[in-house]
Amino acid sequence: MFLRSKNRFKDGKQHRYWSIVENRRVADGRVVQHQVLYLGEINDSQKASWCKAIEVLDEDEGAPTQVALFPEDRTAPTLDCDVVQVRLSGLQLHRPRQWSAYWLACELWGQLRLDAFWQPHLPPSRKGTRWLNVLKTLVAYRLIDPGSEWRLHRDWFDRSAMGDLLGEDFAIAQSQTLYRCLDKLLAHNKALFSSLQERWRMLFDVRFDVLLYDLTSTYFESEPPEYGKRKYGYSRDKRPDCVQVVIALIVTPEGFPLAYEVLPGNTSDKTTLEDFLAKIEQQYGKAERIWIMDRGIPTEDSLAAMRGADTPVRYLVGTPKGRLSKLEKVHRNAQKHPQKSTHRKAPTEKDTHP
Repeated sequence: MFLRSKNRFKDGKQHRYWSIVENRRVADGRVVQHQVLYLGEINDSQKASWCKAIEVLDEDEGAPTQVALFPEDRTAPTLDCDVVQVRLSGLQLHRPRQWSAYWLACELWGQLRLDAFWQPHLPPSRKGTRWLNVLKTLVAYRLIDPGSEWRLHRDWFDRSAMGDLLGEDFAIAQSQTLYRCLDKLLAHNKALFSSLQERWRMLFDVRFDVLLYDLTSTYFESEPPEYGKRKYGYSRDKRPDCVQVVIALIVTPEGFPLAYEVLPGNTSDKTTLEDFLAKIEQQYGKAERIWIMDRGIPTEDSLAAMRGADTPVRYLVGTPKGRLSKLEKVHRNAQKHPQKSTHRKAPTEKDTHP
């Protein structure tokens, strides 16, 4: 750490404002300067005291040095360590930011080794945009305080410590930069899930023999476009007046996603299962998996195909309501009129010989 000054001409005079700054090496190897504390205007004696205060590590001995801080209006007692008097009235709080949650998000990113996966796919642009840091910002935002990209640009980035942690400025939070980064991700969807599956297996000993499959939808309060996936369909949100898209998702019981697909808004649930079975087998291989799903997703034909496959696919699914009533009726009749056992009489000599 060191003291850095900035000169400013104000009220007809030259003023010098001081800050405590530290050098920090960021993930890509660059060294950036980070302001630790703004001191304002200080005199020569205060400057000397602050120089002592920031020398918390003795370069020769490698041992920490103890420093005592006291307010400027109090007389410091005689101590065995250096004393620095602080003008509390001159201290101000500027742009407070949450730190710990964003630091933890970056640590989780490192544990999943996502840098190794994304660096070949997201090289910096010719203009110097570090797409990897843009993606890290988007992921931390979704993890900690999810919302729209416009909200990230307008409000969230300034209140977070992502810029400090990544050694970046507000340029990576420009709205068009965020949208362009999202466009770059879609082509690597399949490879990302394969990489995450292997990493989850190593970290958590996750097994993928039970999969949960479900669908949801999200609607748009806009006019229907001439093309694309936004279409009218069955609305789970009770908004049949809005166009929507259908989202299919496969997760493990622990909540780890294995695959997803964004489908047109008029897609019927019953038409999606066959494609997803093939998609999972193609990406992760055939295995004795158990699929758990709502009763509205499979049809009798798709269930028969699952049972008749070369490697039979096991499943757990609710019985349709119409069939439940029929089964209840059969069960009640069986209780009222239990079948009597019939025994054939052993043939006698008279029966066998005319």
